Amino acid sequence: MTDDERAITEDQRQQAKLIWDYHQMNHDVGPTDVAIGLGSHDLGVPAFCAELYRAGLFPTLVFSGGSNPTAPERFPRGEAVHFREHALALGVPADAVLLETGARNTGQNITLSREVLTVAGITPKTVLLVSMPYMERRAYATARKVWPEVDVICASVRLEFDDYLKTIGDEHLVVHQLVGDLQRVIEYPLLGFAIEQDVPKDVHAAYASLIHDGFTSRLLVP
Repeated sequence: MTDDERAITEDQRQQAKLIWDYHQMNHDVGPTDVAIGLGSHDLGVPAFCAELYRAGLFPTLVFSGGSNPTAPERFPRGEAVHFREHALALGVPADAVLLETGARNTGQNITLSREVLTVAGITPKTVLLVSMPYMERRAYATARKVWPEVDVICASVRLEFDDYLKTIGDEHLVVHQLVGDLQRVIEYPLLGFAIEQDVPKDVHAAYASLIHDGFTSRLLVP
């Protein structure tokens, strides 16, 4: 498929940007007791974790994630292992990093990372969750459900939507992911996986429009 065939229309771009903006929590990022880098297909996560560590925002960093379910070939030894290696190459000391290598979803990222921290003798009061930009809201809603005792701050590398599309190199893939994450924000509270989040009408309309246009590959299977 050519680059032109992978391009989205201007209307789809505008609808996707509405959802992109909604997914980001826009939290003020400050010092926390620990940070958790949530596994994904994006090395921007460990790179941003390294940047924040070097800025002195936290003393301990957990990378969480097993094999990526949608792209296992990208990180064959598991997301957390590859993320740790990337962070160490960027100057994070090995003794500052803990690994959680079994998680297969966001809920497990958080609950299993909590267990790793407990084993290490760390009981944080504040946690920074670092994710891909369009995972911030789902990460927040999940953490508030499964770990309500801590104060949660969500962060991701600060990129404009068009710049993020360029870094990934596949506009269709990003829009499929945006739609899939929004469905989880809507549906997971009903399943007990997350707290409920208000979804504005224009975001709902953009979601319905993109589903109508066929951006459905990341939707939950009934």
